Amino acid sequence: MKVAVVGATGLVGSKMIEVLQERNFPVDELVPVASEKSVGKKVTFKGREWSVVSLADGVAARPEIAIFSAGASVSKEWAPKFAEVGCRVIDNSSCWRMDPTKKLIVPEVNAAALCPDDMIIANPNCSTIQMVVALAPLHKAYKIKRVVVTTFQSVTGSGQKGINQMLRERADSISAAGSSISSEDLINAVASNGLKISSGNLPNAYPHQIDLNVLPHIDSFLENGYTKEEMKMVNETCKIFGDNTIAVTATTVRVPVTGGHSESVNVEFEKDFELKDVFELLSNAPGVIVKDDVANNVYPLPIECFGRDEVFVGRIRRDFSTNNALNFWCVADNLRKGAATNAVQIAELALSF
Repeated sequence: MKVAVVGATGLVGSKMIEVLQERNFPVDELVPVASEKSVGKKVTFKGREWSVVSLADGVAARPEIAIFSAGASVSKEWAPKFAEVGCRVIDNSSCWRMDPTKKLIVPEVNAAALCPDDMIIANPNCSTIQMVVALAPLHKAYKIKRVVVTTFQSVTGSGQKGINQMLRERADSISAAGSSISSEDLINAVASNGLKISSGNLPNAYPHQIDLNVLPHIDSFLENGYTKEEMKMVNETCKIFGDNTIAVTATTVRVPVTGGHSESVNVEFEKDFELKDVFELLSNAPGVIVKDDVANNVYPLPIECFGRDEVFVGRIRRDFSTNNALNFWCVADNLRKGAATNAVQIAELALSF
């Protein structure tokens, strides 16, 4: 079994390799693929080093599965080339998500949609993934009419550039306060969850300071006043559930954390519900962990979901301002369930074809 990881040296690509190993995916030969500037670099997998190869050499290797996380432009050009040699592609970019000929898959939600003819399979947006995992059992029981979601998204969603910018700003703030520690030591001291600043002068990811700040702006703005990120959540949710009657509106926000993405979700159903049944449905849902004990200050926190593959749900309560509506808070590690783990889960499903 040859498995290619395209974008292997990036933040998500590295996490994909890590998840492949953790889940003991049956890889006999890893084919790490990256841009020309990374060719020849080494990545470690299952105790040995593998050399990074070019996209052309990756196709020539004829892997059975290729997991892409190298951006939409790379996916548009190269995913079909991998598919043409019999390689099944799982793509983490936005390139194929809304293509009507491609499936958009979250295994806990719509695994049954996959079939052997699917040679390019889209991995949804990170924020959409965690939300639909939590919504799926509720949609099945009560049928969703409308979703209003506000996200609070980690800087890791912007890759290494986002991490670098936040850590530099944090170190600068500490230094400005009179610290005599070196800039490098400061950066390492303020890095959380094991994340380090990368070498080289990467440009800023955001148009404003992110540390000690909140930016209601993820991706570029569209003519309708929404951002691309917000419209991804709108369109992808309907496609994953196979129901264009679901109304979705989103506000996506970048926050200075690294543990994962958080979401405040308000959902209105066609049918009424009992809260105890909602708790039971969520507690028994695949990939969901309920953390909801407000008397003891227990609710999902991004710092606690780091390194986990589940979607954590809490603050579950009825919306008393309207009929058949519910509020909840959900948190997930965006690099894992929001990207790498979901992609590997799709690859696991593909093994059965």
